[in-house]
Amino acid sequence: MTATILIIDDEESIRDTLAGILTDENFTPLQASCAEDGLEMLSREHIDLVLLDIWMTGMDGLEALKEIKQRYELPVIMISGHGTIETAVEATRIGAFDFIEKPLSYDKIILSINKGLHVARLERDNRLLRDSSPSKPNLTGVSPVITQLRKQIDMVAPTDAWVLIRGGHGTGKELVAQTIHHKSARNHRPMIEVNCAAIPEDLIESELFGHEKGAYTGATGSRQGKFDQAHGSTLFLDEIGDMSLKSQAKVLRILQEQKFERVGGNKTIHVDVRVLAATNKNLENEIEKGTFRADLFYRLNVVPILVPSLSDRLADIPLLVHDFLQQFRKKGLGEKTFSDDALGTLMQHNWPGNVRELRNLIERLVIMNPSLTITGDDVAFFLGTTPVKAPATCPLQPEYLHLNFKNARKQFEHDYLKTKLIENAGNISKTAEQIGLERSHLHKKLKSLDIDLENSP
Repeated sequence: MTATILIIDDEESIRDTLAGILTDENFTPLQASCAEDGLEMLSREHIDLVLLDIWMTGMDGLEALKEIKQRYELPVIMISGHGTIETAVEATRIGAFDFIEKPLSYDKIILSINKGLHVARLERDNRLLRDSSPSKPNLTGVSPVITQLRKQIDMVAPTDAWVLIRGGHGTGKELVAQTIHHKSARNHRPMIEVNCAAIPEDLIESELFGHEKGAYTGATGSRQGKFDQAHGSTLFLDEIGDMSLKSQAKVLRILQEQKFERVGGNKTIHVDVRVLAATNKNLENEIEKGTFRADLFYRLNVVPILVPSLSDRLADIPLLVHDFLQQFRKKGLGEKTFSDDALGTLMQHNWPGNVRELRNLIERLVIMNPSLTITGDDVAFFLGTTPVKAPATCPLQPEYLHLNFKNARKQFEHDYLKTKLIENAGNISKTAEQIGLERSHLHKKLKSLDIDLENSP
């Protein structure tokens, strides 16, 4: 596709010469004799890049540059016959891509244009990639345990309190950490993650605190550590229970003092870091065995959060499957659906690997199963089990079968009332009449079951 270049210059000879060169290079040139005309042309034409003179009658080039950068995301190359260093610096500060002095070197102009267009394409591609990615972490589910988890996150996220996130492998501890960071006042900077189990003990100091050039063999330059990078943001220490005792002692000191020296350096660096930590281990047992420091545990465990296992939230499986299918569709894996009996089979599995195991299975089924609709038999085959079905005379849905009577009744009431509310577009009076309850009694029941009345459809 041919790029369109707008030339804004009050010298007609310059405009005509540039237009001829651009045409020879297979660009589409447009011309404006003043900044005002150029801004008007930008508002109605698709322009890929602007060549903008600085010294013009009326609005000058620097003023026009400010207007362009405020309204549009495109590269602007400044051209001037009376350029100074101060002018070039100011143009760059405002956002000019390049600054070229007259008399113009046309080879330099074409080179700068090609670079500008290339950078613009990269930025556009990156923006599209970001837009196509989830804008924020999403804890999927409506089960009571996930609802409670969201409430805990909402309470702790706005604070600077340190959080110890506990849960089994694959439960989503990292997602919880990302959600806390996203809802915090530190979300303008990225969360820095450290996998404590993956760092060799002899490199832990360099990884966390950084090093100076020549600190050890192979340190050919200075390097920031994770604490440096997390200044003003959040540091997520994943698998903290797998860190060696020696490394724990070093980390504890930094966590307490919020200051450190890089390996091989003597300058004290102060940081402002919020710490989130996660583990799948029982740290109390590790303390008794002598493999985890009690003082580090108490330092990290300001606010404990337990991420539930998938077996405690089987009612969320249909929603999780829906989310995974959307993700895989974006990856180009095709359109697949799961039948009701397939979802039922998934909800009767033990899931020792939790949500991660479920996600892997769904991806495997989408890739390896040629059918557009995945059945319960398909799921059972990939799980290596025989489908377990409720007796034909049993009126219960599969998600209630694993619960005791009290919890099954509560879950049924929650699902039943929420479904009826949806059917009646959130109208409580109409719902009460339909199901034979007093309106006031229904209202109390909805509150006791944590059904959000304000956000009901």
